Amino acid sequence: MTVTIIVGTQWGDEGKGKITDLLSRDMDMVVRYQGGNNAGHTVVIKEDVFKLHLIPSGIFFANVQCVIGNGVVVDPAVLLGEIETLQTKGFAVNNLNISGQAHVIMPYHKDLDKAQEKRKEAGRIGTTCRGIGPCYVDKYSRYGIRIADLYNQNVFKSALAWNLEEKTFLLEKFYGMKVDYNVESIMEEYLGYAHAIKKYVVEESSSLVNNAIKKGKKLLLEGAQGTMLDVDHGTYPFVTSSNPVSSGACVGAGFSPKAVNDILGVVKAYVTRVGGGPFPTEIEGGVGDKLREWGHEYGATTGRPRRCGWFDGVVMSHAAKINGLTSLAVTKLDVLDKLERIKVCVAYEYQGKEIKDFPTEIYRLEQCKPVYVEMPGWQESIDKVTDYKYLPANAKKYLDKLAELAEAPISLISVGAERGQIIRI
Repeated sequence: MTVTIIVGTQWGDEGKGKITDLLSRDMDMVVRYQGGNNAGHTVVIKEDVFKLHLIPSGIFFANVQCVIGNGVVVDPAVLLGEIETLQTKGFAVNNLNISGQAHVIMPYHKDLDKAQEKRKEAGRIGTTCRGIGPCYVDKYSRYGIRIADLYNQNVFKSALAWNLEEKTFLLEKFYGMKVDYNVESIMEEYLGYAHAIKKYVVEESSSLVNNAIKKGKKLLLEGAQGTMLDVDHGTYPFVTSSNPVSSGACVGAGFSPKAVNDILGVVKAYVTRVGGGPFPTEIEGGVGDKLREWGHEYGATTGRPRRCGWFDGVVMSHAAKINGLTSLAVTKLDVLDKLERIKVCVAYEYQGKEIKDFPTEIYRLEQCKPVYVEMPGWQESIDKVTDYKYLPANAKKYLDKLAELAEAPISLISVGAERGQIIRI
């Protein structure tokens, strides 16, 4: 039995899609366990660039069973679009299963997302406005509509009518947004989606997962976003609406933590963040702008430019503690090739004192200043390197520093966007 969880250790966009794609070829099952189409995992296969928002990154291997777990919130229109895109590129997608317990994103969720973000004005959290947060709110308020409900018209219609009454009142009376929802038209649209995805839907995906574990199969659990966007352990309120951390995999896929063997933390060789929220090591202009261009740092889902900064060891240490990392996959090391000097944050200065524990209270974090050590760059291209021993000495020293801060060994190093540009240690 081998169960591996892949987690992002920063603010998302660490390159989890590529790492999942790499490891999937040796797996029997890949499970997406949380989030929705507010996150995109990019996989580059020769000249084709695939940006997956819901479908697990193992979908490119026909022998790998791919599961969208109960912890995911699903926009069926987006899901069908992804399926169609993959099929036009020659991938049959017959290896996909969708949990009937996953919640469905409805039109009013997107409207609420937009209305709430507009209402907040200066306090916006930078949501993608895809309806993810409001869908999770309904889930935990116990008013949500699950995929399985779409196949029982009485249940679906009753739940939909109640939600439309509540959301119309809220949107019009509080947010001042004029809406004109119609139960019958929305039902017709979503019943069409239900028919189109029916062959992929399973009543209880946790049974698939647990049966595979029982049979000694190899499973890979794929999360979206990153630790610092976790609703409990991230930079609240500038976070997502679910738990991307490793423990979230057990809830979002429905299996025991006793089954977990490895927890692989994916970490970018520098740090990026999309949207609002504190970012202690952010580089304003200059090198930050260069990293954005060299690393093509634009959101896979929204296209928004990412904020770029130096590697943050305090964040790394926090993520290692929360997730229980057993190893690291370092991505985009090649983006640093041209730099003469590279900074690494090893602590924060807060009110004149040096601290190494990450402060999750926003007011404290906003007052923190990074404490840096400078390391020499290697100033040579590493995108063709396939063996660790051929990496420049200064690149190895930099990697050693990251591993020291994470207190976990590095097992994979990505030196380019393509599938094959990976060094295994």
